[in-house]
Amino acid sequence: MFDICMEKRKDVVHDKQRQHFTAACGTGSSPQMTSTTTMKPKPSTKTRIPAKFLLTADPQHASVGRAVQTGWVRSVRSQKEVLFLHINDGSSLEHLQVVADPSLENRDLTFGSAVEVQGKLVKSPHRMQNMELQAETIRVVGPCDIWSFPLKMKERHPLEYVRQFPHLRCRNNTLGSLLRIRSEATAAIHSFFQDNGYVHIHTPIITSNDCEGAGELFQIEASSEVRESAEKTHFFNVPAFLTVSGQLHLEVMAGPLGAQRLILQKSIRNQRWSRIGIMQLAAPLEDKAFTHVFTFGPTFRAENSQSRRHLAEFYMVEAELSFTESLQDIMQVMEDLFKTVTSTVLSKCPRDVELFHKYVSPAQKDRLEQILKNKFVTITYSEAVEILKQASQTFTFKPEWGCDLQTEHEKYLVKHCGEVPVFVINYPYDLKPFYMRDNEDGPQHTVAAVDLLVPGIGELCGGSLREERLPFLESRLQRLGLADAYQWYLDLRKFGSVPHGGFGMGFERYLQYILGVDNIKDVIPFPRFSHSCLL
Repeated sequence: MFDICMEKRKDVVHDKQRQHFTAACGTGSSPQMTSTTTMKPKPSTKTRIPAKFLLTADPQHASVGRAVQTGWVRSVRSQKEVLFLHINDGSSLEHLQVVADPSLENRDLTFGSAVEVQGKLVKSPHRMQNMELQAETIRVVGPCDIWSFPLKMKERHPLEYVRQFPHLRCRNNTLGSLLRIRSEATAAIHSFFQDNGYVHIHTPIITSNDCEGAGELFQIEASSEVRESAEKTHFFNVPAFLTVSGQLHLEVMAGPLGAQRLILQKSIRNQRWSRIGIMQLAAPLEDKAFTHVFTFGPTFRAENSQSRRHLAEFYMVEAELSFTESLQDIMQVMEDLFKTVTSTVLSKCPRDVELFHKYVSPAQKDRLEQILKNKFVTITYSEAVEILKQASQTFTFKPEWGCDLQTEHEKYLVKHCGEVPVFVINYPYDLKPFYMRDNEDGPQHTVAAVDLLVPGIGELCGGSLREERLPFLESRLQRLGLADAYQWYLDLRKFGSVPHGGFGMGFERYLQYILGVDNIKDVIPFPRFSHSCLL
């Protein structure tokens, strides 16, 4: 992956951005002091505009005027009669050109230095850019020692090298683009759920539950407890861990709210409310916010792995839907989420995404466009095993019914189905956690579970219908010896339980896939994995 300086954008700024630009750069009169007993702070004389607005502005629709631009110098070119600077404030991949008199140059004005430039914004005569800044003053806010600075101006640094400097890697063009894409994808995920009536829940990071049941947890203790006798009680009086999933807490939120909706609707049908009361309650009760919840936050797995697909700390998008008895409902939300967020990222970060698709994974753009146009494929776990058994490829792990699918199996299935995302449904009962709904089928006993597999990555999402039937859940927890630990979970089934299900999507794996990045450590600002916790 290379640190690429991209060409200038030519597209026209959005109306809101143009209004922001015009208002900031216009030559209108300054605001007058109002006659009031409370003195208002004096307006700043410095107008700072994110560079991305300037770079995309149409000079025909934008007023020009004095402005202040701050950022970091990406290049310095001094000629006899003119000084050219390219500065970047992190808002865009492209740099803003500054034109200045050579007399403004000083020895601290170097690559990497932080500067504040005051001057006049004018239409640029260069065809590759819309606006440029004619500097009147240049102030070096923070000099940069270019000899010891590990990122060099004209070198193409491999991401493995840049990864050594977590405090400086955001200065690299590729990582800068990645961070802007992460920001837009995060906003798009929240918008998707909010637009579809979901309530955002802040699930706890510290928990006493092991949702996945795999035992790969980080246990937390107060530093004083580590030094003192093991006979001392825990800080929380019970063992506490960093969360591996927010699912169980989401079920708590979806369950009572769902039951409330069911009870109130029944009351309305029984005409136990006045006509005015019905009118007031009907609208909010139809809102899916009562029964649909999601969370988006950090999760942790104590896997001793340094593979390209695993992190010890990563972000998960998780959703829970009440009043659903169909696995297809869960799968449709997964597909809609993927396509909506991806389309938003492609439209809002075209130049940042282009950097990856042009220099990192050249074929990824065409693959994504095809995926967005077509429906995802669905196969059962049993069908998947048969496909693997008939494959001419030799696998390290022999495919057998009842065994978990390995990464090599997942990648082959995606390839077999035409290099498109594949839903694999109905996994063996004994492979999955206790909370997944029993399909009551035979002779091969399965649960209503689903994994979404994508090309080059393998598993991206995992979900299921939850076991809402109390006798089934009690029986399984007793067999596993977990009935006492999960009594609260059984209570949810006793008090207004409803059919429900949900899923989780690994955010870093999502970014890794849409951008075509080989190593998951390069799509998160501060990667944490076994034997590495820099910064």
